[in-house]
Amino acid sequence: MMQTASFYQPPLAAKQTSSLMGDSTRASVNHLLAGAYSTPCSTAAHAFVQIVPPLSRFQLALDVLMPMLDASVELTQRILVSYILYSLYAPHPISLNPFKSVLYATFVRERDAAVQVASAGGVSENEQLVWVLWKILKGDGSDIGPFSPNTLARSPLPPKLRAANLNLEDETVVRHPTESTARDGAKDAAGSLERDEETEKYSRAATLLLAARERVLSLSEQRVVLSMMSRLTSPPLITSVDLPSILATNPALGHPLVAALLCSANDTGPEPFLDVIKRLPPILPSFDLIGRLLRDSTGVADVTTGGRTTIADLVRTEVLGWFVHECVAWLDRAEQDEREGNISDDRFAKGVQNLCRFYNSLIKLGIVDPASDADSAEMAHFTLRNSRFEEANALYRVLAMGKF
Repeated sequence: MMQTASFYQPPLAAKQTSSLMGDSTRASVNHLLAGAYSTPCSTAAHAFVQIVPPLSRFQLALDVLMPMLDASVELTQRILVSYILYSLYAPHPISLNPFKSVLYATFVRERDAAVQVASAGGVSENEQLVWVLWKILKGDGSDIGPFSPNTLARSPLPPKLRAANLNLEDETVVRHPTESTARDGAKDAAGSLERDEETEKYSRAATLLLAARERVLSLSEQRVVLSMMSRLTSPPLITSVDLPSILATNPALGHPLVAALLCSANDTGPEPFLDVIKRLPPILPSFDLIGRLLRDSTGVADVTTGGRTTIADLVRTEVLGWFVHECVAWLDRAEQDEREGNISDDRFAKGVQNLCRFYNSLIKLGIVDPASDADSAEMAHFTLRNSRFEEANALYRVLAMGKF
């Protein structure tokens, strides 16, 4: 069984502690699987994710669950394991599930075996497993959740749902019995190994990207995510709801993640992600992200014309004005809170300084025109109101000189 690469080698005591925790988790999972056949599949899957820490789920699924798909295991166990492997990535399309290939291979193998039994006039005991796998691979795995493995294993299937009648739209199984079968098999095995390695790498990166919503990733973990960024965002693994927490917790991922999301082809388009960066708070990571995006010449779809534009132009036209407006509104609220004694830190003063420095850099880069009221009227009023700060006073003079 292939092992996940380790990016950090802990001391011996830590390794022993980790090993003990891993053994305890595996024992808990085995206990769960042994007694969950009469409970709904969704309940068992929920219990599994409660038992196993997020960063251990993929490896444990590889080591413990996948071997249980083998024909030597009881039917109820195989049905439950199939559902759990599906449910681990249920929020996303089945095409993104890293276990899709093994579920598909099991489906084809078991269906062919059931068809052979049927052609001899019998009924295979694995007909229900074939139907469960078919539902999962069709994208209807959620229909399985309310039923227990026992119910699914014992429920008779109507003739139209027997294995011989179950096919998948993207199924292309072509058999050519030739003298090169062995050589082709070796090639297939090598290709399968490469796909498994790529799948494991993707799953590791996907797990880390989701974890980035809640904790700071190490440098090595960030490199794993960055190496798979194009796959993680096409289609997007995360939604616009996830983006603010990732940007706040891991600002180093900000520019490559947002740029990739803006470039990705998806049903919602870039608007939900643009709305997020419009409303970022006036802190240094936000200014750094917007500044990088305003200099990014990568081509993207133009949300206005339907043609092509660049990330820089898209952010300039769709985000920058809103972002500056939201920063001003945020700082006005912070000033009010400061006056009322609700806050005692220097967030307002720091925010004014950082916003003025950011806007001054936009002028120097020619991104905004100080002589244009459309570009600078709001900032002119803001800097005049806050001219007691050196940065605001200096920016106001630049804006005033640009207008006269």
